[in-house]
Amino acid sequence: MSDTIERIKCLIIGSGPAGYTAAIYASRADLKPVMYTGMQMGGQLTTTTEVDNFPGYPNGTDGTAMMEDLKNQAERFGTEVRFGLATSVEFAKEAGGIHKVVIDGVTNIEAETVIISTGATAKYLGLESEERLKGGGVSACATCDGFFYKGQDVVVVGAGDTAAEEATYLANICNKVTLLVRKDYMRASKAMQHRVEKTENIEVLFNTEIDEVLGDTVVEGVRAVNNQTQEKQDIPVTGVFIAIGHTPNTDIFKEVLDMDESGYLITEGKSTKTNLPGVFAAGDVQDKEYRQAVTAAGTGCMAALDAERYLGALE
Repeated sequence: MSDTIERIKCLIIGSGPAGYTAAIYASRADLKPVMYTGMQMGGQLTTTTEVDNFPGYPNGTDGTAMMEDLKNQAERFGTEVRFGLATSVEFAKEAGGIHKVVIDGVTNIEAETVIISTGATAKYLGLESEERLKGGGVSACATCDGFFYKGQDVVVVGAGDTAAEEATYLANICNKVTLLVRKDYMRASKAMQHRVEKTENIEVLFNTEIDEVLGDTVVEGVRAVNNQTQEKQDIPVTGVFIAIGHTPNTDIFKEVLDMDESGYLITEGKSTKTNLPGVFAAGDVQDKEYRQAVTAAGTGCMAALDAERYLGALE
């Protein structure tokens, strides 16, 4: 580990809409932020081919291009963007204390404020065909990508509230939605189950899993298997939505910051303040309800403002 310790005013851990927006606001507030992007520079959106619901792009854009735009804007105001992964943290417990972060196991950073925007990772089934067709019809966000399947047939995989919500959302756009449920019952709330049952163009197949996603470059269907009878059937669809949950990227903050039972960081009221002074959280790492680029950007703005006000109160 390097003996050299760098002291900075504002450290941003993680990129994506939350991190880059925090960087833009922190830079303009003269906090001279340094960002470590994490291993996936730009976050989840870089795995999305088309973004059609972010304000300011009347003709749409793709996720990688949008993240590059945000990065360039942050750098224009003075943010130093570095590629690297935070591997351990030691946060101060008193206001005005210095927070210590180690990057890639070797680089020591001391920061007066820390903004955490490490995001969350969508859970997938682990199929080779699923991985190959991400961006070609396989998605983990109906709200983000459902529009592109208007009038078409799609599959949703999952059994909880998220799957039920995505299925009913897609039913308003698509011709038919087939919901694949691994067990013989749904885990969703009764209210959500009733919504699914009452939606005419949703078909629920219980005891059913995806054996393979069909198609070379774009989704052409799924091969489903009944896990009781082992009977297989091909379902022609153009979109596959995986709705089995997300995992917040918060492992290094366990036993350091307060989080819920799923690992999402808990923030105070309508702010981005964590339970430790000078440490703030923005984006999907603390938001399991909306998980949209625009809401992540909003909390990134809030985190930078919270950090600026925190430092101002110490003077």
